[in-house]
Amino acid sequence: MPEKTPKADLRDARCYINRELSWLEFNNRVLEEGLSAAVPLMERLKFLAIVSSNLDEFFMIRVAGLKHQAAEKIVHRDPSGLTPADQLREISALAHRIVEHQDDGIRNAIGKLAESGLDVAAPAGWTPPEAAFVARYWTSQVLPILTPLAVAELNPFPTLPGRLLNVAVALQPKEKPEDPAALAVVAIPSSLPRFVQLPAEKGLRLARIEDIFHASIEGLFPGMKALASVLFRLTRDAEVSVDDEAAQDLLEVMEQAIRSRRRRGVVRLEISSNPDPRILQWLLEWCAVKEEDVYRLDAMLDATGLMELVARPGFASLRDPPWPPQPARDLVGASDLWEAIRDHDVLLFHPYESFDPVVRLLQDAADDPTVLAIKQTLYRTSGDSPIIAALLRAAEKGRQVTVLVELKARFEESRNISWARRLEDAGCQVIYGIAAYKTHGKALLIIRREPHGIRRYLHLSTGNYNDRTARLYSDIGLMTCDADLAADASAFFNLLTGYSQDVGWNKFVLAPTGMRQRFLDLIEREIQASTPEQPGLIMAKMNSLEDREICEALYVASRAGVRVQLNVRGICCLRPGLPDVSENIEVISIVDRFLEHARIYYFRNGGNDEVYLSSADWMRRNLDRRLEILFPVTRAAPKRRLMDILAVYFADNVKARALQPDGTYARVKRKGRPVRAQEQFYSNAIEPIQRPPTEFRPLMHPGESKPPAPR
Repeated sequence: MPEKTPKADLRDARCYINRELSWLEFNNRVLEEGLSAAVPLMERLKFLAIVSSNLDEFFMIRVAGLKHQAAEKIVHRDPSGLTPADQLREISALAHRIVEHQDDGIRNAIGKLAESGLDVAAPAGWTPPEAAFVARYWTSQVLPILTPLAVAELNPFPTLPGRLLNVAVALQPKEKPEDPAALAVVAIPSSLPRFVQLPAEKGLRLARIEDIFHASIEGLFPGMKALASVLFRLTRDAEVSVDDEAAQDLLEVMEQAIRSRRRRGVVRLEISSNPDPRILQWLLEWCAVKEEDVYRLDAMLDATGLMELVARPGFASLRDPPWPPQPARDLVGASDLWEAIRDHDVLLFHPYESFDPVVRLLQDAADDPTVLAIKQTLYRTSGDSPIIAALLRAAEKGRQVTVLVELKARFEESRNISWARRLEDAGCQVIYGIAAYKTHGKALLIIRREPHGIRRYLHLSTGNYNDRTARLYSDIGLMTCDADLAADASAFFNLLTGYSQDVGWNKFVLAPTGMRQRFLDLIEREIQASTPEQPGLIMAKMNSLEDREICEALYVASRAGVRVQLNVRGICCLRPGLPDVSENIEVISIVDRFLEHARIYYFRNGGNDEVYLSSADWMRRNLDRRLEILFPVTRAAPKRRLMDILAVYFADNVKARALQPDGTYARVKRKGRPVRAQEQFYSNAIEPIQRPPTEFRPLMHPGESKPPAPR
C-alpha cells in the first residue's frame, strides 16, 4: 500500500502572513478607494486623507516598536518567519509604494477639483490681486505668530513636535553672498488653516498654507536671502508604556507618559520632493534617521489636511448621497423605551439605525427618579459627548453613577483624563481600569426600582459610546432585560470595581480568562458536528485576525470539511486557499463609506445555530491583554437578523475583496446582480416597517441543495 502524503505542518511559517504587512495591505485597500473613479471625488479625498492618518499611527506604534527590537538585536521570528529587521525592510518597501501611489492620487484628485470649480492654485498661478492678498494675509495673520529657530545658534536645538508641518530654510546674508548658508526652521502653527481662500472673481480658489510660507518666508529674515525652503514633517515614537500596577496616581502617570511622546525618537521623515541637499543632510543627522525612513512627497505632506476640503459646504455632486440614520427597526411605534426593552430585545445596527436610543436611554435614566444606579464603561467618546452630559446630570441628581474610564485608550488618553476629572467632580465613582489590562468591553447597566421590584436594563455593544463615530462606524448594539445577561453585567462591574474574581458566568465569556478557550471549543464542536451530509459552517466578522491558536484551529476545521467564511476588515494573518491546509476557508474584506467595526461570530452547531457578539477581535492582544466581553444572542428575532446580516456581507460583490494565498487582495468576481452590503443595509433600514424585511440566508456549503431551514 502506498504511503500517505504527510499533512502540512500547521505551524509552518508559510501558513501565516506577517501582521504588519497585512495591515499595510489593508491601508492599500483604503488607498484603492481613494483612487477609484467609481467613488465620488470628495469621498476619494476622504479616503486619501485616511491613508495618511492610518500611516501616522502605524509608524508611531508598530514601526517604532520594531525599531526598538531591531536596535536591541532581537532576532526572534514572528509566525511568518520574519525577524524585526526583516519586517522593517519589507515595511519600508511596501509603505513607500503606497505613499507614491497616494501622492499621485492626490495630485490627480486636486486637478479634477479644479474642473468642478474648486481650484487649489499654485503660486505660479496666483493673479496679481491674489498675490497681493497673500502678502496681506502673511503680514496680518501669519507673521505675528511665527517663531523662527536658528539651527546653528540654538544648542541643543529645540524639540520639534511630531505630526506638525515645518519649513526649513537655507539663508545667506544679502551683503555677504560668500558666507556659507545658515539654516533656520519655522513651524507652521496648527491654528492656521491648511487651505486659505483667495479673492477670486469666480469659482472657489484656495492657496495651500505651505505655498504661502514658501512664497513669503524670506520676509521673516530681514537682510537674508532665502536660497531654498523645504517642507518637512516628523513622525515620533508614540508608544506609551505604563506600569499601572505600581502607579500611585494613574492620572498623573498617564499625563507624564503623554508629554514624553513629544521627546521620543523620530521614526519617519516626510519631506517635499527634491529637497535642498544641505537641508536634507541636516535633517538626516539631526533626526538620526536613515534614507529608508525618508518619504519624499510632491503633492501634499500630511494629507489629513484634505479633510478641510471635504468639510467645505456645497459640491453635492462630488459626494456620496446622504444616508441619514433611520429609526431603529425594533423600536418603531414604541413611545416608552423602558417598556419596549422589557417587551423584547432591541437590536441596533449603526449607522443605518440611529444611535439616539442609546443616548436617550441614558438621558431618561438621568431624569428618572426610579433609577437607582447607572454603571458604564467608557473607552472612546466624543469631545462634546451627550453620554458624558447625561452621566454628569445623573450624578448631580443623586443617582449612583459608576464609570470605568479607560485611561490607556491609545491617543484618547488626554480626553479621557479630562472626562475622568469632570465625572469625579460631579460625584461619579470613577474607576481607571484593571491593573495590567485595558478594559475594552462595552457595557451600560441601569438599575431601576419598579412596582414589581428591581429590574436591570442592559446595553451591550461591539462599538464605543461615541455619538459621532456611531455615524461613521458600522456597529451593533443590544438592549435587553435578559435576567442572565443583566446578572452577568452586574458581576462584570463588581469585577471592575472590587476584589471579585472571574469565577463563573451565566452567558458572558470574558477575556483574558476564558474567551480564547471558548472560541477554540466552539470551533472544535463545529468539527465534531460536521458531517458530509451537513458540513459545519463558521461565519465570523471582525476587524482583525492574528491569534495563532485560533488560526491553527480554523485550519484544522478546514481540513475536517468545515466551511469557514471570514469577513476581516483589516489584519488577517491566516492564509486561505492553501492545499491541505485552508481549502475550505474564504476571507473577504469590505472597505466602503462606513468603517466596518462590528464583531459577529456564528456557528452552525449541527443545525442549532449560535450567534455571538463581542467587543473582541481574534487578536492575541484582545484575548490575552484586554478585558473583553463575548455574549450570545439567543432570542429568535435578533439572532435571525444577525445571521441575515452576515449573509449579506458574504454576498457583497461590489466592495468586497478576497484575500489570496499570497497575502494580496483581489476584488470578488461579480456573479449575478451587484450586491453592495452597506447599500443593502441602508435600503433595509429605510423600508417601511410594515413590509417584511428582505430575507438573506447564510451561504450554502457547495454540497448543499438548499439553505438550512429557519429555526
